[in-house]
Amino acid sequence: MSRFWSPVVQSLIPYVPGEQPRIDNLVKLNTNENPYGPSPRALHAMREAANDALRLYPDPDSTAFKHAVARRYGVEPRNVFVGNGSDEVLAHVFAALLRHDRPLAFPDVTYSFYPSYCRLFGIEYRTVALNDHFEIEVDAYGDDVGAIIFANPNAPTGHLLPLEAIESLAKRLPDIPVVVDEAYIDFGGESAVPLTRQYENLLVVQTLSKSRSLAGLRVGFAIGHVDLIEGIERVKNIFNSYPINRIALAGAVAAMEDSEWFETTRQRVIRSRERMSFDLRERGFEVLPSAANFVFARHPGYGGAALAAALRERAILVRHFALSRIDQFLRISVGTEEQCDALVNALDDILGKK
Repeated sequence: MSRFWSPVVQSLIPYVPGEQPRIDNLVKLNTNENPYGPSPRALHAMREAANDALRLYPDPDSTAFKHAVARRYGVEPRNVFVGNGSDEVLAHVFAALLRHDRPLAFPDVTYSFYPSYCRLFGIEYRTVALNDHFEIEVDAYGDDVGAIIFANPNAPTGHLLPLEAIESLAKRLPDIPVVVDEAYIDFGGESAVPLTRQYENLLVVQTLSKSRSLAGLRVGFAIGHVDLIEGIERVKNIFNSYPINRIALAGAVAAMEDSEWFETTRQRVIRSRERMSFDLRERGFEVLPSAANFVFARHPGYGGAALAAALRERAILVRHFALSRIDQFLRISVGTEEQCDALVNALDDILGKK
């Protein structure tokens, strides 16, 4: 540790992103990237935006994209916050809405950025155990916390919490901010955005990285009551007044408006997920129900780390988490049909199936 670091930096344990190696003929199923490319309309819009106007700062409010999101979800632009990827949006949410006298609560198995943000912003937190089926139990969240956040579908499990459960939580705890991280909602769930019109304490965070194939663009957004949005805007305007560049803004607007491409590609991912889940179960895997673009699976006869290593030897990357309760599971992103076939064939080789 450097003697020049501040005390908070010395105590940080950074989030570890999925591996991004350079391996020939790699089948990359470890970072939940969409296997299908972005909307052609988005690509065209970004090429058109690469012009002399790049000498100027972008719109600090990302107005065009806020309007596109508002039209898509039936809200007002003032109900929309925009940031440089949903991770930045979440960082601002943690700073603006989730630090209170009482601890923040989130599941014990969830997106591992949450405890990292808590350490960065000095937020006391409490984890609430998933049940034996790795599901979130909303009744386990009481009024003795300052705020609540969870991913839906949850990551890395893929489990979906029904809207009725989310509504019951927001209704039961009206004075506590409830944040729903919907990075994967488009692959099998129903967004909680409509509930934000009724519950002032509910905030929904989404991203263009997954269902709109724009992980490389870094655009995310949040939808909620104007009071929540104003709080996040205050933090953003202290941190970075111009988070979305001109090219990203053009691509984000076009991607949000191209409903046909969005629907076609997400349905392809859903079909491949169901087929891959079936193939894994046929080979003895326990596969948790998934509403995301990945599956969470374990095999009774093989350890998760050993399976991940054996797949890597065959140029197939999946994600293994060396964490309590889930260290025998693999999180496997849904790829193209050819990539899914390559995974299954490699597992047949590893498991000795003829």
